[in-house]
Amino acid sequence: MHKSCHHQQHAEMEPNQHFLYILGTDVLSERTENGKKVHIQISGRQIIQTKLRKSCSCTTKRLKNVVMDFFPVLRWLPKYHCREYIWGDVMSGVVIGIILVPQAIAYSLLAGLKPIYSLYTSFFANIIYFLMGTSRHVSVGIFSLLSLMVGQVVDRELLLAGFDLNDDDDAISNSYEWNGNNSNVTAFNLTLGGLSAECGKDCYAIGVATALTFLAGFYQVLMGVFRLGFVSMYLSESVLDGFATGASLTILTAQVKYLIGIKIPRSQGHGILLTTWINIFRNISQANQCDVITSVVCIAVLVAAKELGDRYKQKLKIPLPTELVVIVVATLVSHYGKLNEVYASSVSGAIPTGFIPPQLPNFNMMHRVALDAVPLAIVGFAFTISLSEMFAKKYAYTVRANQEMFAIGFCNIIPSFFHCFATSAALAKTLVKSSTGCQTQVSSVISAVVVLLVLLFLAPLFYSLQKCVLACIIIVSLRGALRKFRDVPQRYHMNKVDTLVWCVTVFSSALISTEMGLLIGVLFSMLCIVVRTQRPRTALLGQIQSTAFYEDDWEYESLCPVPNAKIFRFEAPLYYANKDFFLKSLYRMTGLDPTLEAAKRKKNEKKQKEHLKEGNRGTIVKGSDQADTALHLVPKQVDFQTIIIDCSSVTFLDTAGIITLKEILKDYNELKITVLLACCNPSVIDSLKRGDYFGKDCKKMHELLFYSIHGAVQFARDRKKGKCFH
Repeated sequence: MHKSCHHQQHAEMEPNQHFLYILGTDVLSERTENGKKVHIQISGRQIIQTKLRKSCSCTTKRLKNVVMDFFPVLRWLPKYHCREYIWGDVMSGVVIGIILVPQAIAYSLLAGLKPIYSLYTSFFANIIYFLMGTSRHVSVGIFSLLSLMVGQVVDRELLLAGFDLNDDDDAISNSYEWNGNNSNVTAFNLTLGGLSAECGKDCYAIGVATALTFLAGFYQVLMGVFRLGFVSMYLSESVLDGFATGASLTILTAQVKYLIGIKIPRSQGHGILLTTWINIFRNISQANQCDVITSVVCIAVLVAAKELGDRYKQKLKIPLPTELVVIVVATLVSHYGKLNEVYASSVSGAIPTGFIPPQLPNFNMMHRVALDAVPLAIVGFAFTISLSEMFAKKYAYTVRANQEMFAIGFCNIIPSFFHCFATSAALAKTLVKSSTGCQTQVSSVISAVVVLLVLLFLAPLFYSLQKCVLACIIIVSLRGALRKFRDVPQRYHMNKVDTLVWCVTVFSSALISTEMGLLIGVLFSMLCIVVRTQRPRTALLGQIQSTAFYEDDWEYESLCPVPNAKIFRFEAPLYYANKDFFLKSLYRMTGLDPTLEAAKRKKNEKKQKEHLKEGNRGTIVKGSDQADTALHLVPKQVDFQTIIIDCSSVTFLDTAGIITLKEILKDYNELKITVLLACCNPSVIDSLKRGDYFGKDCKKMHELLFYSIHGAVQFARDRKKGKCFH
């Protein structure tokens, strides 16, 4: 009779009717007589053989697809709608080109290189991404964070090679030529293309930068080959934002000496920000009044123009070319006012026209910068992929993340042969590009043409441009990153842990170093995840009146306690690191530790036996003492006979988790308390079956596992009433 009742109430829990097994990624499926699906895993050897056979087959069609996948421009350019797209692409390309020129010259200060190399970088990066990129809107070129990271490595290697890091030793001389008589020459021999010559400070610096850039690109291509794009998943938004903000503080600090026109030694190692500020205040009395006045005027003009542009951006079809106007005006004033000669104001110096012949990166330097290239590669592709996916989602098209890694990798590898340094996508220029009507990467070609005109004809005109003007452009461009501090209260209200990750990343990037800041941010972010799973939220649930739903009785009012049952929720996977917390929480919330309770009961039973023996011997016990002893020997009464564990938030179980569940099942059963599991996902069920939690051949599954909490509650009530028996 009870068997029939049981089948009527729990037919839905029969394992042959509702459990699905997926044992591998590639499976074959077949159906048995009772309708249950059985999935058979294909051997890994067969999978590898199939994939190799498919990937190694060489046909004309496959070769064509490989080439067109590697150069996406071959797919979309023949379909280019000239009348529809050309105006927007030309407009955005010209605007970005105009923005690129002053930024390229300015960011050369961050990289510790001459402005000509920044212009080369901007030119080649746009051309290569046009050929290989899959995003229609991303603007690839020099990026302030990467320029800073390159500059720190360049400064370190220059210092180790014995060079003087003071900037203006030869600022107005043409230092782009090989010069054995240069006063700042080291004994380092650089052999490029069979030419051996003593290398001056500037050529040594670009040698370090190109070696670093080549390795960063090589790492990015390797990531694409081995499909390691998942690494970027560990760079959360909080980490990236914190890294950008912390690095912005370092960039700001590095530009202050140019703003006020003082000469201080470049700091190296950890704590650059604090050391630099100490040196600034020590030398503040040497500030150049001409540079200070110029900086104040330029910052005021740039900030005012940016604020006006932000306020009226809906009415302005194109952004104001404020940086270019400021550079042109400042250069004219500096030239005709002879600010360098009269006031000793530091200027950019000679910028040659044309292209320097391509040369191999310095492979002898690569072992020195191999580790430095790792964070450079990760940051570069993380920003590029995140921006590509963001704008692809906004404009409803798709990008291929793996191809983006190839594209940004070759945007570093190929230009490294042409005296360029590391590049990536930049948010500010991408936003401008999309807002000015960009439709395709044809706009990148237009931007490259604008930079090319500067390289071929206009570069020498920037000879008299003051470095403080370039520093002003860099500092004003950091407005977006520095404004993140205003968002801290909102960020804290949204998620306290993410805010803590952001703060740790900001201060470690600023106070220690940019590379260490990124590493610390990633590790701290992962630690927070581990801690949150080690000590997750736990709750006892109550029933919402007249419904089949159950919620946390700590959070909600008017919940009905379930008679004779405790419903425990654990909001994390159950694994070796949190199994002890799971047990402590369960024991604390139910008010019953089965191990201790079992020990107490055994002790009481032993005392009771001894008491009976003494009674049989005729031991005389007074009435009151006998009553006290009997009361003491009564085992503790509990107000529940069933524990239901809500596993809806348990995403997986490891071996320790399975053993823990088996132990509590055994311990509570010894106290005549039933343990039921509810809302388990298929992977958890599979782990329990493989761990023999349900007994041999899963005979007890229908008694221990339920689809819903309400089903488990009903089962417990029915068994209590005696309608169904085990």
